[in-house]
Parts: sequence; structure tokens; C-alpha cells
Amino acid sequence: MKVLLVDDEIAITAALSVRLRAAGYEVASASNGTTGLAAAAEHQPDVIILDIRMPDIDGFEVCRRLKKDPALMGIPVIFLSANVQDTARQTALEVGGAGFHSKPYDAAQLIATIQSVAAGDQAAGV
Repeated sequence: MKVLLVDDEIAITAALSVRLRAAGYEVASASNGTTGLAAAAEHQPDVIILDIRMPDIDGFEVCRRLKKDPALMGIPVIFLSANVQDTARQTALEVGGAGFHSKPYDAAQLIATIQSVAAGDQAAGV
């Protein structure tokens, strides 16, 4: 299964990539919203893990654009963010997110959410 990580925090991306690869996932990454959209089109991942606060396009807008693209709209998006406000969680669902985890994250819970949304369960881990 392919997972795309879109996060501008290099340390988070590196650590999560190691954990996901150890769990058997193929991992691609992008460091901002613009490259994340391009990577989604190129890699056609099974799941996207998306940060909210990024320097160019925020994660909410990235998700909106993914959900408008017929080739990408079916890819589940799990938000991973330091923003733990209820409004952020609500907005994540409203823009089409299938899950939400806060940073710092629990790797086992995040992997369980990846498995759940990949299996078609919506709004897992929210």
C-alpha cells in the first residue's frame, strides 16, 4: 500500500516514513501543498497524510483540490496537525478528510487509521 506524506516539517516526515516503511508501507513525501498535489497525481497513493499549516497552500485547500479532481477524489486523506482545536477537526471533515490525528501522534493509532480508511471506513480516527 502506498502512503503519501505531505508536511513541511522534515523531522516529522522522516520519522513517520521510517515507521510506515517498517510497517510494510511504500512511502512518498512532499514538503508543501503544491508539491503534495503533484505527488498525489504522480504516485496515486492509497492514503494521503496531510498537515494543515504549510507555507504555500494549507492542508484544507489541498484536500479541497484533491476532492475536486476526478483522478484523486477517491484517495482518503488523514490530517496530521499540531492544531488540535475542535474547529480544525470539523473543517477537516467538511473538506473531505477521512481522519484526524494531532501532533505529537501515536504511531500505532495512526497506522490503525491508515488501515481503516484504506479499507473504506470513513471518518476514522477523528
